[in-house]
Amino acid sequence: MNLEALLSARLAPALAEVARAAVDPAVRRSRHADFQSGAVLSLAGRLGRSPRDVAREVAGRSDLAGLAQVEVSGPGFLNLTVADELIASAVNALAADARLGVPPAAQPRTVVVDYSAPNIAKELTVGHLRSMVIGDSLARTLAWLGHDVVRANHVGDWGTAFGMLIEHLLDSHSTGAPQLGDLTGFYQAARAKFDADEEFRSRSRLRVVRLQAGDERTLRLWRAYVAESRRYLLAAYERLGVTLTEADFAGESTYNDALPAVVDELVAKGLLIESDGALCAFPAGFTGRDGEPLPLIVRKSDGGFGYAATDLAALRHRVRVLGATRLLYVVGAPQRTHFEMVYAVAAAAGWLPDGVTAEHVAFGSILGADGKMFRTRSGDSVKLAELLDEAVVRASSLGTCPEVAAAVGVGAVKYADLAGDRRNDYVFDWDRMLALTGNTGPYLQYAYARICSVLERAGDPAGAVTICHPAERALALELLAFEPVVRSVGETLEPHRLAGYLYGLASLFSGFYENCPVLKAPDDVRASRLALCVLTGRTLRQGLDLLGMAAPTSL
Repeated sequence: MNLEALLSARLAPALAEVARAAVDPAVRRSRHADFQSGAVLSLAGRLGRSPRDVAREVAGRSDLAGLAQVEVSGPGFLNLTVADELIASAVNALAADARLGVPPAAQPRTVVVDYSAPNIAKELTVGHLRSMVIGDSLARTLAWLGHDVVRANHVGDWGTAFGMLIEHLLDSHSTGAPQLGDLTGFYQAARAKFDADEEFRSRSRLRVVRLQAGDERTLRLWRAYVAESRRYLLAAYERLGVTLTEADFAGESTYNDALPAVVDELVAKGLLIESDGALCAFPAGFTGRDGEPLPLIVRKSDGGFGYAATDLAALRHRVRVLGATRLLYVVGAPQRTHFEMVYAVAAAAGWLPDGVTAEHVAFGSILGADGKMFRTRSGDSVKLAELLDEAVVRASSLGTCPEVAAAVGVGAVKYADLAGDRRNDYVFDWDRMLALTGNTGPYLQYAYARICSVLERAGDPAGAVTICHPAERALALELLAFEPVVRSVGETLEPHRLAGYLYGLASLFSGFYENCPVLKAPDDVRASRLALCVLTGRTLRQGLDLLGMAAPTSL
C-alpha cells in the first residue's frame, strides 16, 4: 500500500474544491508527522488568502476517515498522522505479498541499459567501477519492476587502438594474442611506439581501415584479442556480482557492417557536411570554445569510422530492431556533450520517434584523499582486481570467514559507490566504507544477519502485526515506503534513494530491537514482533539484491 499516493488521492478533491482547479497535494514524508502536504502555501498566494485559513478549509473538506488525522501546522502545512490500525493492516498485507507491495509495471517498456563498456585488450581499473556498479543496479531494478531490460556491453573492440595493437603484434612476429597478464604491458608498449613513431602511427591507422574492410589476417589477430579479453571480463563481472553475460557483449564491431548505411541515411537526410575530408554532423546549439559550430565526426577523412558512427548505429539498431523505447547510457559525466550531440543527430534523423527516450546516466569520479583522481602512490591507475583483493583482506579483519569476507568486501566497495548521488564525485575511504556503523554496506549486511540470527533462535512462526510501541510503528511505517522508493529509482535512475532508504530501515530496526524485546516478549507480542523481523529481513535482502549486493546470513 502506497500511503503517500493514498493520502494524495484523499486530499486532491478538497484542494480542487477550494482552488476550483486541480492541485498537486504534494504529500511527502515528514519529521513533524507521518506525512505532510505543503500544497496550500502556493495555493494561498494564488487565492490571495491567508495560508492557514486555506489550510483549515482544506482540512475541513478532506475525507480522511479511517485513514489519517490532519492538523494545520506552521504557516499552513497539513500534517497527516496515519491511523495505527491502517498501518498494521497494510503491513500484514505486505507480509503476504511475495513482491513486498511492488506490483510489476502496468505498461512495461523495453529498456536498453548500456553499461560497463570497457576497452578490449586492457585491464579493468577503478575507473571502470562506477559504470558497472550503477548500471547493474539500474538494470536489476528496472527488470524487477517488470520492464524488459536489455543489457548492452558496448565494449571498445574496434578502432585505432586495434590497428596499433595488431601492427605491434605483426612487428613482433607473434601469431596470437598475448596472455592476459601481458595485455596491459603489451598495450603500453604499443602505445609508446604509436606516440613516438610516425611511420608506425601511419601503419596503425591503415591497419584500422583493413580491419573495418574485413581483411582476414587482421581479423584473425583481432578475434584472438577479443576472445581473451572477454574471458577476463566475464570473470571480473562474476567476482563483482555484475549480471552482464557473454550474450550481452555488443561492441563497436557489432555495427561495422551497418556503418555505411548509417552514413548514407544521414547524407540523404542532409545531416552530414564534408569538412576537411571528413563527414560531420553539426547539430544546432553545440559550439566550441571559439564559438564555432561543434562537429560530430561520423566518418573520418581516411574513410574510417569513429565513436559517433558506432554510437549512432547502435542507437538506430536498439530502436528499430530491439524495439526499445528507453535507452540508458551509464557513462561518466565528461561524455555529456558527445551523447547530447548523438541524441540530437538521431532525433533529427527520425531514430528517436515520439515515445522513445535516450538518457545519459552521468556519474562523477572516484577521488583519493587528496581530492584528485584516485590512483596508486606511483600515480598509476588502480587495478580493479587489486582493489577487490584489498577489500576482501580488510573485510577478513572483521573476523568473517573467507566467503563472507568476499561478500562484505565487495559489497562495501559497491555500496560506497551507490550511497551518494551518482552525479557527484566521492572520496574513496577504506575505513569509512568498511565500518560496521553508519551508512555503509557492512552495516546493512550486519542488520540482515542479525535478523536471520533472531529468527533462527526463535524457531516458532511469526503472527499478525499489531502496533503497541512507537518503535514498532516507526518500523512498520518505513516498511510501507519500500514501494514508492523502488519506483522512484526506476524513474529518476538514482540508486542512492534506495541505498538511503535501506540505511534508514536498518537504523529503525536497530531502534526497534533495542526497545522492543522479541524473543522474551509475551506470546502474542512475540509473534507480532517476529513478523516485523521477517518483513524487515525480506525487504533488506530484496533491496540489497537490487543494489547488486550479497546478503550473508551471518557475519
